[in-house]
Amino acid sequence: MADRVSATIRLGGALTRPQLAIFLDLVAEERLSTDWEGAPFSLSEIPDDGPLVLMAHEVVGGDFEQLQTFCIAHGLPFQRWCGAYPGGWESERLVFDGISEPRSYTATDSDLVVISWHEAIELGSAAAIEAWFKSADIAVPALTIIDDAVAT
Repeated sequence: MADRVSATIRLGGALTRPQLAIFLDLVAEERLSTDWEGAPFSLSEIPDDGPLVLMAHEVVGGDFEQLQTFCIAHGLPFQRWCGAYPGGWESERLVFDGISEPRSYTATDSDLVVISWHEAIELGSAAAIEAWFKSADIAVPALTIIDDAVAT
């Protein structure tokens, strides 16, 4: 059996109607919900004023591989957190700003990003450390559904 942990993803950006169907299939495959013990996600749960937050327990490898790949391919910013797996990996926050390559940060089980002594030394200055922390805490926009004509 694969290593499994709890994980969340906060995502946003603009989805076209054709992309929406694929997105909904991926969310269903991952058995994601807007609540830890909630019913499977439904389209009516997309918030009007902020990013969509989805979660699940028993997530293989701690990531939503296909959903994350979809978000990256379509420029949808996200922050994904997963809990630690003893003997396997530390808690992690993966951040994608919609443009750059995703970046991984060590986090606590409460999703607080932490930095090691060696990383702090490598960064070299308080300003660089501050910028590093800011890059781990991007503002994920609201998830919106747009018509194809608007996307072009």
